[in-house]
Amino acid sequence: MSKHGSNNAEARGAKIRQSWFRSLADSDMTLGWMFSLPFLILWAWWFLYPFIQSFVRSFQDANFANLDQAKFIGLENYIAILQDKEFFRAVLHSLQIVVLSVPIQTLLGLLLALVVNQNLKGKGMFRTVFFLPYITSQIAITTVFMMLFKKGTFLTDFFGMLGFGNVTWFADTNYALLFVCILFIFQQAGFTMIVYLSGLQEIPKDLYEAGEIDGASKWHKFRYITVPSLRPITFFIVSVSTITGFQIYDQIAAISRYGALGSPAGATSTVVTYFYQHGIRYMNIGYGSAAVVLFFFIIMFITFLQKKLLDEKG
Repeated sequence: MSKHGSNNAEARGAKIRQSWFRSLADSDMTLGWMFSLPFLILWAWWFLYPFIQSFVRSFQDANFANLDQAKFIGLENYIAILQDKEFFRAVLHSLQIVVLSVPIQTLLGLLLALVVNQNLKGKGMFRTVFFLPYITSQIAITTVFMMLFKKGTFLTDFFGMLGFGNVTWFADTNYALLFVCILFIFQQAGFTMIVYLSGLQEIPKDLYEAGEIDGASKWHKFRYITVPSLRPITFFIVSVSTITGFQIYDQIAAISRYGALGSPAGATSTVVTYFYQHGIRYMNIGYGSAAVVLFFFIIMFITFLQKKLLDEKG
């Protein structure tokens, strides 16, 4: 090949490369990856890498103080956990918190969003007031609620008239977990309200106008326009609230600060407190890591069921 032909081939190759890079730079996919890359790096560093570490540790007899002496023991940690009644008790408590709290706080958040979405005076102030508990210290709110739910206060007297015991709720084994659920609902409702509010404002007004022309009542517009339009938002809220409910720790730590974690008498023990007790306090990081791995798969399974349920209703 002549020198002239070689130069032409190189020039064509350079133009092709330039064209390829230009089309790549202009594509939406490239732009999306550029925006997503920082998040993916942080996600890999803060979640994926620690999870892989925990997964590996779960097959080891590893003490937190002597990690270099860890030894492989296979499935012994998992077998021991699945034979421990305290683990199943902790899982049951976590499930009770989620099953009781998530539907209530989801419905409450939706109702609050519907209210503050109206043309009301001072609705900005109401939004702030409702959202404030979500950004307030969980320890601080728990401490205040502990004062409000002591025996003989107006709240325990009021609930006593409704058939509940006039007792110090957080110190009673029959009411301590319910007390945690009330705390969770109070703190999460503001977050749910804000997310639903953003969803309500994205629904096209044309849909409601068409419903009015067809003679739809307010209930029918809510049932057949608002609820279906908010289905993706609902799935997001339920999923996030479920994960948050399983991860409750600060409230329980505040209740248990004068006793063992999970007080009174283990009535507020959860999967997270179970991991903390064994993995951190007892320094058995291998056993604690096995509990974390099981915890992860429990959440994944429940999230999958929620998705299936919402898809079937859709």
